[in-house]
Amino acid sequence: MADANFLSSTTSNARAANIEGYKVLRQTYMLLAMTVIWSAMVAGVSLAIEPPPIFGILALVAAIFTIFRLNKVANSSGALGWVFAFTGLLGFSLGPILGMYLQSASGTMAIVHALGTTGAIFLTLSGYALVSKKDFSFLAGFLSVGLWVLIGALLFSFISALFFGVQITGLQLAVSSMAVIIFSGFILYDTHRILSGGETNYVLATVSLYLSIYNLFIHLLALFGFADD
Repeated sequence: MADANFLSSTTSNARAANIEGYKVLRQTYMLLAMTVIWSAMVAGVSLAIEPPPIFGILALVAAIFTIFRLNKVANSSGALGWVFAFTGLLGFSLGPILGMYLQSASGTMAIVHALGTTGAIFLTLSGYALVSKKDFSFLAGFLSVGLWVLIGALLFSFISALFFGVQITGLQLAVSSMAVIIFSGFILYDTHRILSGGETNYVLATVSLYLSIYNLFIHLLALFGFADD
């Protein structure tokens, strides 16, 4: 009898966690859609006013400070404002990047291809995690190590270009390819984490998925830009 009660209690808890996971995921998808649209609008404004590239870098720096603040107020009513501030700053930083691509004959197609592929990857992977209900927690270690390796490679590439004037095309392609794989993995991992109750704050869940989409787009844009050239 005790074992039966224990199994019944475990099943009930699992069912409750599953229902809560779907609720958080719905809230996350709604907020994610709004932030992506907002970010695209700000990127359009940034593209139209053509700010100097330094403004894009400053927007990225401001976004980093914003996300630290967001983590502190994630459970308060003011969290949504910080989410839109964060995604707006990242959207603004896209303006100079998109403007650079549009200056080339094949830039428009590179942007279109990057947008379409980003959307397809997100919908496919997020949908797969949702439908299959597989446990993707095993990806945590790989993604953590891969992210640090990616950051190191990005820093090396940036320092080489800034101080030595050397742009290693092969390294840049490898970094972008690695980034696509890593952030695709984060989409699977974060979607599973939300569904399993590992992330109960839809604001933080939205930021995680938004960052994966943002980075996917940036690095796919680099790959398609190189291919078109």
